[in-house]
Amino acid sequence: MSANADNPGYRDTLRVLSLGAGVQSTAVLLMSEAGELPKLDAAVFADTQWEPAEVYQHLDRLTAATATPIIRVSAGSLRAEVMANARGETAGQFTRIPVYIRTDDGQKGMGARQCTRDYKIRPIRRVVRELMMRAGANHVEQWVGISLDEVGRMKPSGVKYVTNVYPLVERRLTRWDCQRWLTAHGWDAPRSACIGCPYHSDAEWRHLKADPAAWLDAVEVDEAIRDTQYRNGTGYLHASLVPLPEADLSTPEDHGQLNLFGQECEGMCGV
Repeated sequence: MSANADNPGYRDTLRVLSLGAGVQSTAVLLMSEAGELPKLDAAVFADTQWEPAEVYQHLDRLTAATATPIIRVSAGSLRAEVMANARGETAGQFTRIPVYIRTDDGQKGMGARQCTRDYKIRPIRRVVRELMMRAGANHVEQWVGISLDEVGRMKPSGVKYVTNVYPLVERRLTRWDCQRWLTAHGWDAPRSACIGCPYHSDAEWRHLKADPAAWLDAVEVDEAIRDTQYRNGTGYLHASLVPLPEADLSTPEDHGQLNLFGQECEGMCGV
């Protein structure tokens, strides 16, 4: 038992939201504020410093409108590391993001994915542990905004003192349900994902292209990773294995990228 157990208001377990600032985690935060879910002790946003401007604007609005403390934490600029690796300025061979690779024998492959672990999971875990120790608690419920239609992304936390909790799944709510709830309460939320995320669907690339600054950012990174020394091929941000400006984004098909996103990002990105 904690030494603080006799203090008024003491709780052995803290309740902390992993806030991606997308539709689902925004809905969870605001449902808690509205009393439809239990009260949160804090929400933590892991900033890769590579989100679209609309995500940061939305986060500012949430911070101003809610009583729940929103803590921003960052492991640095993911984009800067990707570009440094592409220029050969670091010892690593990989860009940290899971780029698509055209192998030397013409096959399609994929690079190593380190970004979620290094820029999302680890920074959030550090803050969660600090909050727990500061409060004298023994355990943390880490809420994750995965919805019923994404149950394949549910995973254990990997550490004994944190239990991942999925309030949207428990309430049988889908992403569409969350969107409807937000609309009914005067809110909306952007798609939360890094500007140069290879898991973007074609619809998301089209949305990004409507923001000239963000599109130019992604194109610059896409061009830079072509020079990265992969063990067996050449890297691209788009699944069609062509330079981003040449990718056909007009078709309703998404090259399977949404499915890949759901399988890979462990519930820390895009919610």
